[in-house]
Amino acid sequence: MPVYDYDCPACGPFEALQPMSAFAAPCTCPVCAAPAPRVLRTAPQIANMDGGRRRAHAVNEKSADSPRRASHGPGCSCCSGGGQKKSSGTLYRPDGSKSFPKKRPWMISH
Repeated sequence: MPVYDYDCPACGPFEALQPMSAFAAPCTCPVCAAPAPRVLRTAPQIANMDGGRRRAHAVNEKSADSPRRASHGPGCSCCSGGGQKKSSGTLYRPDGSKSFPKKRPWMISH
């Protein structure tokens, strides 16, 4: 059961443990027994989560069709091809023929 915030007109704010089915119903004040309406006084408790769980929520909330953004910036050697050239794994022989030592041996070069 969640804890909800209530504001008694006579006694002030208080918290009460209520079932979720009674989230909109007023609660009786523990001091004066008057009905007190529910109020939103605090933010959701997501700020008390650990960093890993908060990042997981952010990833899950991200739209699946939104474009991915490179976090490294333009000219990054790992994403945009700038800087060092990646090794293709192709072996060039002196006669001009190519070989792919790490590929499937039955593949023929064009």
